[in-house]
Amino acid sequence: MPASTETEHIPLINKNLISVTVISAAYLLLSYFLIGYKPEQLVLVILFNTLYYLSKDTRRLILGFSIFIIYWIIFDYMKAFPNYRYHAVDISGIYFFEKGLFGIDYNGSVLTPNEFFKLRANSAFDVLSGIFYLTWVPVPLLFAVYLFFKKRLYFFYFSLTFLLVNLLGFVIYYVHPAAPPWYVQNYGFQFNAFTPGNTAGLARFDSFFGLSIFKSIYAKSSNVFAAMPSLHSSYPVIVLFYGLRSKLRYTNILFGVIMLGIWFAAVYSSHHYIVDVLAGILCAICSIGLFQLLLKYRWMNSFINHLMKITSA
Repeated sequence: MPASTETEHIPLINKNLISVTVISAAYLLLSYFLIGYKPEQLVLVILFNTLYYLSKDTRRLILGFSIFIIYWIIFDYMKAFPNYRYHAVDISGIYFFEKGLFGIDYNGSVLTPNEFFKLRANSAFDVLSGIFYLTWVPVPLLFAVYLFFKKRLYFFYFSLTFLLVNLLGFVIYYVHPAAPPWYVQNYGFQFNAFTPGNTAGLARFDSFFGLSIFKSIYAKSSNVFAAMPSLHSSYPVIVLFYGLRSKLRYTNILFGVIMLGIWFAAVYSSHHYIVDVLAGILCAICSIGLFQLLLKYRWMNSFINHLMKITSA
């Protein structure tokens, strides 16, 4: 390579080094003041910097997946702004609404589906529910990796829709804080702002295998009063939608099974009411529709083209 070309790259490298370093430091500093230092914050920064500088291919990958990093950071920062500070938490209202719509007669009493499943729990459903619930992170991410390398345009369609459904869900969390079913089972209808995260029915999965997978996950919950809508139920809808658009054929059958499994597990494990799941499905449909509408605007297509460019350079 000519010396002049090498010299031209030096200012760009220095500029990128400064930018990434400043952003990394700013993230760690802001995180410290908002929610305190956590080891995973440093892991995220190290991972981002390593992939950014390791090679052109890893730089393209981490820049593309920055959309998911933005989601994670926003979700994490919700700890600093609990939604119950802004609106009263719906505890009894959603419980009786669920019972009125989907109540089950059992031994002379009317139970919510969560209460019924808790009484009729068995090891087979405990294991299946745990397995399905463990897929809500790796399946969307693995699907995103596939799209990134095979269908780059659809990758950005999928990731931006994913971000959009989360932003919509987060807004609803603050407008209408809602307690999950396990809260009523453990604490009744009395509000307690300092309630820790709870594994609920998923504790039976941990117990069956002698593990603490879900215990460690829910110990870091950003907000226990964010049950409506169930975003766990939203994600597989988006995956299946873009799987169908990508014409993945038999893989879409797997996506469909996972989607139904997550919906069932959300209710069976007492993490969500059926109305939470339905709200999550509706949230996904609205986000898909809204994103399709945004694609009609030139600025959105220009933005996506810019993303395509920086992940191809």
